[in-house]
Amino acid sequence: MYKYNDIDKIIGSNIRRLRKEKKWTQETLTAKLQLEGFDISRGNLAKIEVGLRFVYPKEIVVFAKVFDCDFNEIFREAKN
Repeated sequence: MYKYNDIDKIIGSNIRRLRKEKKWTQETLTAKLQLEGFDISRGNLAKIEVGLRFVYPKEIVVFAKVFDCDFNEIFREAKN
């Protein structure tokens, strides 16, 4: 069973991975999120990426839309 913090770290790691795959900076991603109505700072995005900030379900929807990916990509566990 997962602890909440473990899930936050998985989500954050995947958001960072998806951002880097697109070759976007944190500033670029925050701008794209803001255009979709998600008011987020680069600092809060950094906290999400390291699992220090909870991501709300409505925010996950916006991340998936901006990355043009399936929700499973955001919740995917890293393969060892």
